[in-house]
Amino acid sequence: MIASGATLVAESVSKHYGDVAALDRVSLRAAPGETVALVGESGSGKTTLLRCFNALTVPDAGRVQVDDMDVMRTDAVALRRRIGYVQQDGGLLPHWSVQRNVELVPRLRRMPDPTALARDALTLVGLDPERYSARWPRELSGGQRQRVAIARALAAHPDAVLLDEPFGALDAITRGELREAFIGLRARIRLTALFVTHDLAEAVELADRIVVLRRGRIEQSAAPCDLLAAPATEYVTTLLSRAGVRT
Repeated sequence: MIASGATLVAESVSKHYGDVAALDRVSLRAAPGETVALVGESGSGKTTLLRCFNALTVPDAGRVQVDDMDVMRTDAVALRRRIGYVQQDGGLLPHWSVQRNVELVPRLRRMPDPTALARDALTLVGLDPERYSARWPRELSGGQRQRVAIARALAAHPDAVLLDEPFGALDAITRGELREAFIGLRARIRLTALFVTHDLAEAVELADRIVVLRRGRIEQSAAPCDLLAAPATEYVTTLLSRAGVRT
């Protein structure tokens, strides 16, 4: 399974919900093959920004692009089939087997041999297809369900994947195992990943770059080592301290 990695760009993106500015002229660029973590407190705009890239959120102003494709001028269904998406709870269809869940997007895109694509994706996330393909989501642990959700997001060979707190609802041991699996995954395939997390330590471990949001604005965007060495604002310093991450 090989993906080339897409370029994700947000330029001066704003989004309001009533009088609340969820995003206030936010600009971000994720380079091909880069993993970018969106970090901040609840209500900072992380998920709103993430969902702009698959048109689940429509900005009030600004521009959002996947490669040279303007998200707002693209068919939303076709866009979502091109970009992998992993929700916090996995979002698996409970009445479908693991195999059928993972085959979903390849079948919708009418790709050749969706069964083989699904089996390859399951293997990639560390689940033996012979053992897990016929199981139902209810028969899996929380960590296994998230692995299946990630496999489903990767099965159609997307150039980008969006992950909305993919490990947040799991226990500490399972979360650690999935972090290791994600690191291994990135070593094997090249794709652009944008993921939301409340866990700054997780962002430091997994991301090439961390974007800290507060009240709809970017406080700092930097590589983990630079963020730790030189927090740009008092808020970032406080966030690092609360997370117990060394500066």
